Amino acid sequence: MGDYTGSTEVDFSKHPNAQKLLSRIQDFLDDVENLTPGHELEAHLNKAYGPGTPIYEDLCALTRKGLEEGWVANIELDGAKYRRSKISLPKPETRYMSITTVYMKSSDEYSGQYHSHPYGEINCVVQVDKSAELKGMQGWQGAGWTSPGPGTHQ
Repeated sequence: MGDYTGSTEVDFSKHPNAQKLLSRIQDFLDDVENLTPGHELEAHLNKAYGPGTPIYEDLCALTRKGLEEGWVANIELDGAKYRRSKISLPKPETRYMSITTVYMKSSDEYSGQYHSHPYGEINCVVQVDKSAELKGMQGWQGAGWTSPGPGTHQ
């Protein structure tokens, strides 16, 4: 696996679509900032912010654009099939959350690097391949959201 420290965020001056993505993420965080990751949040996100909603569709379109432009998930961890990049380091504008993109491609079940979620995690599942899924609190999730709760790990 490659070295990934995650200490550098995308250069917004070079990538205007990255700034647009961060702006939409901030809009989303404005709505959910006081909600706790976990099973209930995952269900809420899929109902209120799932596929077909403006925020979800914008996040997906801008993430796919970033993948095309090369600033999303551009650091290889396990070859081209598993990549990550930091969109934003924790700061006031992101409610002190980091914003990371991950790309996984596998026809078999695949796990990325082991990590824990001390405060939980919110994942917007952006499908590049319509059959792609990520395991969430309620099982396998295609388009939509997962939200592992505080103390979870994978």
